[in-house]
Amino acid sequence: MVKSNIKTTILGVGMLLVSTSICAQNNSSDSTAVKKRLSIGGYGEAVMTRNFYSQHFNRYKFPEQYKDDKSHGRFDLPHVTLNIGYDFGKGWTMGTEIEFEHGGTESAVEIDADESGEYEAETEKGGEVALEQFWINKAFWNGRFNVKAGEIIIPVGEINQHHMPNEFFSVYRSEGEAAILPNTWHQVGLSLWGRLKDWRYEAQFTSGLDAERFGVRNFVHYGATSPYEYKIANVYAGSARIDNYSVRGLRLSLSGYYGYTLANTEKSIGGSYASLNGALAIGSFGFQLNRWNWLVRGNATYAHLDNADELTAFMNQFPKHTQQDGSPSKHSPIAEAAYSIGIEAGYNIFSQIRSLRNEQKLYVFGRYEDYDSYAKGSQTIGYAYTHVKRVACGVNYMPIKQIIIKGEWGKRILPSQYNSEPSLSLGITYVGWFL
Repeated sequence: MVKSNIKTTILGVGMLLVSTSICAQNNSSDSTAVKKRLSIGGYGEAVMTRNFYSQHFNRYKFPEQYKDDKSHGRFDLPHVTLNIGYDFGKGWTMGTEIEFEHGGTESAVEIDADESGEYEAETEKGGEVALEQFWINKAFWNGRFNVKAGEIIIPVGEINQHHMPNEFFSVYRSEGEAAILPNTWHQVGLSLWGRLKDWRYEAQFTSGLDAERFGVRNFVHYGATSPYEYKIANVYAGSARIDNYSVRGLRLSLSGYYGYTLANTEKSIGGSYASLNGALAIGSFGFQLNRWNWLVRGNATYAHLDNADELTAFMNQFPKHTQQDGSPSKHSPIAEAAYSIGIEAGYNIFSQIRSLRNEQKLYVFGRYEDYDSYAKGSQTIGYAYTHVKRVACGVNYMPIKQIIIKGEWGKRILPSQYNSEPSLSLGITYVGWFL
């Protein structure tokens, strides 16, 4: 009887140990599966800049008075993001990106030159952080066709599709496209995209931009943001992009956008304005060549806005009851057309040093831009300072693939009646997936 109880006890303990071992193996297997499906990463930029020109808000209105002003310096965290993705299986995936711009919340105080130097609280988006991406994607036919819905990136221009710090040489993102387009441009919408051999395609449906946020120095840059807890969607827009990779090391890209803007406001539209739509059309060409130790990138973007003068009058000047305190309007003329042209080229010096070529990279680069956020409009003469040519040169050092240390000297060259704006910037960035 005792021997039987001992055998039973030993058998029970043995079964418990086996069961525990199996559970541990299953838990370990589940944990490994989750890790394989989960992706965590992001990118970030820390920058120090010295600007060798006046920072006075009236430096364009009275350039002679400020041509000998002392330089000024800035520290900045332009973009710090956290990306989380998950593969649910059977073609279903999820992606999110939370971004902190300039180390803060998207609420700031600025001195506005268009309002006689008044301090103005700017709110670019309701809330404390920017959720730049949140989407669900369903892939068909091994990714040749996908349906994506949620907060998605609008792939118009090079600055939006390729906005991470390892996709441009300059310390800050290219000024030209940033001066005329939202960036990173993200809106709630539906996207159909995929890749067929050497072609990648994408077509999107979203809400239109908010014309109340347009302005002389930034054209439609702020049109995708909203001061409310929601984005107005009284009118809609479509965008598309196609990329070709037929030639080794070369990407050629075309992208475009078309949508109405005037009705995307909380204001009541009536009278002669009721028949206007404020149609916005954007076309952009971009390329990248990565071959023979050279990395060359370029873009050309042109945008046209219908009814620009009427939009200016309705949003900013007509009548007084539309401009209560706290209005998000920029209170400035809106351009009929804007453009941006840019090119940069860098050569990897370490490619010629045998001991370094496989581990590190050192690009010496140059960049040129020509852009105008008020290229055409009824008040062009008064806003000639919006036409900028910028030259820059510098280095990008990559001690490892995920880290880039950047140094850049740049100079904005404005029309002759204004002072040029040279600057020196240093930055350190990272881009990578941690899991």
